[in-house]
Amino acid sequence: MNAIFQQLAVLALPVLLAITVHEAAHGFMARQLGDDTAYRLGRVTFNPLKHIDLVGTLLVPITIFALSVALSGSSLLFGWAKPVPVNWHQLRHPRRDMAFVALAGPGANLLMAFLWGLVILIAIHILKFAPNSASAAVLISMAAAGVLINLVLLALNLFPLLPLDGGRVINALLPRPLSRVFSRLEPFGLIILLVLLFTGILEKVLQPSVALLLAMIPGNAIVRELFPF
Repeated sequence: MNAIFQQLAVLALPVLLAITVHEAAHGFMARQLGDDTAYRLGRVTFNPLKHIDLVGTLLVPITIFALSVALSGSSLLFGWAKPVPVNWHQLRHPRRDMAFVALAGPGANLLMAFLWGLVILIAIHILKFAPNSASAAVLISMAAAGVLINLVLLALNLFPLLPLDGGRVINALLPRPLSRVFSRLEPFGLIILLVLLFTGILEKVLQPSVALLLAMIPGNAIVRELFPF
């Protein structure tokens, strides 16, 4: 049980930052393109309380994580934040701009992964001068988790399934008749995603993308050492 709490302590900040900045980026991009709905509702902010969903951000991830560690020894993490409201009618070019709004979230995750990678390098530098620094060692673990969490979130959200960001992009690119057909799948998107997750198919699909992106991030060797996948 202590091991579970220790892992949760390391993961908590990276997870909160990953989902908070991801959602804020959607709202920020929407505002730049003409829709200030999210801004007026206070969702263009780095305050995680504005983006946390009680079930999706807290109960579901903690339950899945604890069960996966207890039953299999592996760490499985899955959840979601409150979606940022976007009124596509207010966007200057609705279909095109929806794609840009969707891409803003994963783009923010890529930037955060890179920044967490820089934190790894800084912490390693600190350890050279203070080899017994417990705080630097914890910072390395947290930063490595931050890199991996953001890359997984990026790859997951670009999966071409509604209501994920990748589905939004595909929907914006499809001709209108096909777009309407594709949109009908959205009510079943979460169910499909959960089936793919628990059958292990989703991990196999996302793993190559995460590995490719990780190769471009500073400190990637440390991430692979601490979180082999």
